[in-house]
Amino acid sequence: MIRFESLSKSFRVRGMRHTVIDDLSLTLPTGTSLALLGRNGAGKSTLLQLVAGTLRPDTGRIVSDGTISWPVGYSGSFHREMTGAQNVLFLARAYGVDTDALVAFVEDFAELGDHFHMPLRSYSSGMKSRLAFGISMGIPFDTYLVDEATATGDARFKKKSRAVFAERMRKSSAVLVSHRMSEVRQYCDAGILLHEGKLRYYDDLDEAIEHHEALMA
Repeated sequence: MIRFESLSKSFRVRGMRHTVIDDLSLTLPTGTSLALLGRNGAGKSTLLQLVAGTLRPDTGRIVSDGTISWPVGYSGSFHREMTGAQNVLFLARAYGVDTDALVAFVEDFAELGDHFHMPLRSYSSGMKSRLAFGISMGIPFDTYLVDEATATGDARFKKKSRAVFAERMRKSSAVLVSHRMSEVRQYCDAGILLHEGKLRYYDDLDEAIEHHEALMA
């Protein structure tokens, strides 16, 4: 369960206050994987960061009864002077998981070679994304927040990422942002549509997609 209680978030753009999330009160069900739909700029990534706790709301709060990942693939909390392996160790201790097991999983999955033991400041954006995705998939969460993360890397790595994500979805749920409706239908059971700061829940995923595509037209 994720519950929004009078949640609002705005940003100042060119001297004007722009509201992204507008007094949102809604409860999302437990154990349901949700497609988060909306136009570009609607605030989907902002909402994921609010749920993850990496962004603070202006007003209101978010309540959950389970563990929630940071946005999968997000590397903003990494320390650039630490190596990839050191960042993995730090997060393993922070989340209380087996350090050796997580390091081994991420080193194998991310395919960074010698860079795994080099400072993050030497990484390309793609390498950081692979490291972040590997760490996210290596830590068990009740709900994964996913913002186009399985699109990282070449075709072979994308296939590998989608396979491990599908494996995690056997035991967990997700809030998924994706522009590929085939991926949405593969992983999600229901939908939520963000439009003009308001969020609407749909039990019927096809209905959510239909309304989303009508807004995009």
